[in-house]
Amino acid sequence: MSTMIRISGRVIAAARALAGVSQADFAAACDMAVDTFCQLEAGGSAWVSSASDVTAIMQGMVHFGVMVIDEADGMGAGVRLKFTRADVRQIARLEGEGGMIGSDDAP
Repeated sequence: MSTMIRISGRVIAAARALAGVSQADFAAACDMAVDTFCQLEAGGSAWVSSASDVTAIMQGMVHFGVMVIDEADGMGAGVRLKFTRADVRQIARLEGEGGMIGSDDAP
């Protein structure tokens, strides 16, 4: 059994909607072209097959505080926020401020 997280276009769309961000903003957080991101999201129930695309999408989800809930107990996959919507908006605002780049890790 593979340990790679499986993500479909519907899960990507749900994650983006839950975070309340545009396709362009989510694609930027994934370090991915907007067209590529839109194609993956438009894939519907098809699984994203490229490991690098899955990694990029997960990077975007982490950036916006979205967590994937794997399929289990006969229930489908889903997403949930690690932060509240207000937190996500605040993080996006602060990330766009510019200034010195520093580590986000607290000692």
